[in-house]
Amino acid sequence: MVTIDLNADLGESFGAWSMGADEAILPYVSSVNLACGFHAGDPHTLRVSIQRALAHGVAIGAHPAYPDLPGFGRREMALTPEEVFDCVLYQVAAVQGMCTALGGHLHHVKPHGALYNRAARDADCAAAIARAVQCINPGLILYGLAGSCLVTEAEKIGLRAVGEAFADRRYTPEGTLVPRSRPDALIADVEEAVAQSRRIVHRQSVIAGPNHIVALRAETLCLHGDGPHALDFARAIRRALEADGVRILALPNG
Repeated sequence: MVTIDLNADLGESFGAWSMGADEAILPYVSSVNLACGFHAGDPHTLRVSIQRALAHGVAIGAHPAYPDLPGFGRREMALTPEEVFDCVLYQVAAVQGMCTALGGHLHHVKPHGALYNRAARDADCAAAIARAVQCINPGLILYGLAGSCLVTEAEKIGLRAVGEAFADRRYTPEGTLVPRSRPDALIADVEEAVAQSRRIVHRQSVIAGPNHIVALRAETLCLHGDGPHALDFARAIRRALEADGVRILALPNG
């Protein structure tokens, strides 16, 4: 039977500012990537998010980012690889510590936003992230864009890395994500998101522009919790995949 991990970026509320329908989305996903406070989130939101994930039996991941709270971590920053290492180490260690304190365990790490995109193409940045994750716990899984430098660099040091694809993002013919600065970057139609998800799971490919198909190998499928249609996407994607006979399961680790 075909299986896929369905993950969502959650825990992105901050103080009095609320983002996403986290609690409503949790029943439809198998893993979550929780903001660590650098691009979104705060200690209270993180604690509540971990407890909710534990209650739903959902695998917990850390979602480290550039230190860019005003820009939601989606602006490029000229951090050195050493600074990237420190930022990731700090954030992941905090989430792992809180998971342990609450009776759970950290399952994976997935970089966020501009850091994720840089790690997809920049081997030095990718290697710094992989080393930080390995230092904290070599049993953690690292999520990276399918076919990217992050997956390659993690595998070089013996860290388990899995390719990720996106239900709600469009792709370039090179297999990268269409930049958010472009109006066509995001998929807003539920049926289109479902169709892309099914293609990724069953055909291991995405359509990138007219008559262009990009092959990819993905073990986890992401949807963004901050999107206006996130709950509709999560519900429709899960139902469609399960109707196809696909099992939605978190990736085994340890």
